[in-house]
Amino acid sequence: MTVNRHVDKICIGAAAAAVLIATVLFFGDNLGISRTGAEPEYAKRLFDSSRVHEINVICEDWEGFLEDAEEEEYISCSVEIDGERFDNIGLRAKGNNSLNLISEYGLSRYSLKLEFDHFADGGSYYGLDKFSLDASFQDNSYMKSYIAYDMMDYMGVPAPLCSYADVSVNGKPWGLFLAVEEPEEAFAVRNFGRNHGMLYKPDYRSLEDENGDIALRYLGSDEELYPGIFENAKFDTDKADREKVIEAIRILNSGENPEDAIDIEGALRYFVVNVFVMNWDSYVGHTGHNYFLYEEDGKLSILPWDYNLAFGTYAFGMSEPLRDTGALINWPVDTPAPGSVMLERPLYHNLMKEDENYARYHELFGEFLEGYFGSGRFEKTLRETERLIASYVKGDRTAFCSFEDFSLAADTLYEVCMLRAESVSAQLSGELPSTIKEQQYFEGKYVDCSHVDIRDLGDFGDLEADG
Repeated sequence: MTVNRHVDKICIGAAAAAVLIATVLFFGDNLGISRTGAEPEYAKRLFDSSRVHEINVICEDWEGFLEDAEEEEYISCSVEIDGERFDNIGLRAKGNNSLNLISEYGLSRYSLKLEFDHFADGGSYYGLDKFSLDASFQDNSYMKSYIAYDMMDYMGVPAPLCSYADVSVNGKPWGLFLAVEEPEEAFAVRNFGRNHGMLYKPDYRSLEDENGDIALRYLGSDEELYPGIFENAKFDTDKADREKVIEAIRILNSGENPEDAIDIEGALRYFVVNVFVMNWDSYVGHTGHNYFLYEEDGKLSILPWDYNLAFGTYAFGMSEPLRDTGALINWPVDTPAPGSVMLERPLYHNLMKEDENYARYHELFGEFLEGYFGSGRFEKTLRETERLIASYVKGDRTAFCSFEDFSLAADTLYEVCMLRAESVSAQLSGELPSTIKEQQYFEGKYVDCSHVDIRDLGDFGDLEADG
């Protein structure tokens, strides 16, 4: 009898465990628990990019929110995603210069952040803690960020998931936005597992400051010298975490054994895409920001972020930006910015000083051109996306541009990328110069871009016309 009672207890315990496991497997994604090796539930829902999703933001004082948007303060709202309601969600406007400029031009189409765990601990959308709604500022194609992230994904660089959303506010149409997974806890788990490392979003305090920390220059061992990194940590860090980042930066700047401190292969893959899309509102540009820094076991990885000003539409942040489409598309891939900038960007400059890394960078560029463009993936992705969103753009009540502008921008984005691919291919083969210095003495013919105006991708003139 005693043996039978033990057997009964074991059977009951096993049945209870089975129920618990089944519950976790069935409801785990709602709790933010993903099955090992499984795609998170939110990826299959909100970030199903084969369709345009429906998002309704429910906000009691929307006009008040718009008036205070530049403060970037969170308010509580409800949000309906494809008909499913979630309450007590954190909402705020997002952006740097775009936030100020939208207000300056008298517009109200701000990019937004929705944070599920801002007011409610553990809150999530099927495991997702936060996502953005990108307003496509200075992007008449609505596709610059979408295509750039697709390129990063193709090259194996951890990139945010994204999909299109037809957004309403209190049930009234607001416009077509790009929903983008914010790199925080869910992103880290999806890409690096539950035992992931630390994530930072380095950002400048003022463009007038030196900002050596976000350029990843070694400034000394004192963590207070790196506020642009550590004040923008996505997770709670301790002294040991911060020391690992500083030591990795020291090794990078020393030029000795950088493989001990940097995911070199990942960095080279990131730079291939970032340089191809002519994104100077980034680490290799004047601002030096708009990237994420991931640290695990003392090794740093650079991850992509924010591409609405890519494809030559930022142009170094100068007051008189470069407008020559031919010069932009033929811009040299080996010196993606002037020496005064590059010498202050050790993650690019110091890696490229090594012949092995330089050769690998060129090899990866060749693989990217052949695989992404030669296979037809680029054209298929762009044209299918254009068809998917066209009717929503036509009905977009807060759009920065007309539907005709959108169609022109989609064609322009296609032309810019195909011409850029042609130029880069010629640079890799030696037919065209691949450095700024070599271009100064080059007397041959570049890829002809005379039929394209890069400003058709989106320019300040569109804001003025709309305002």
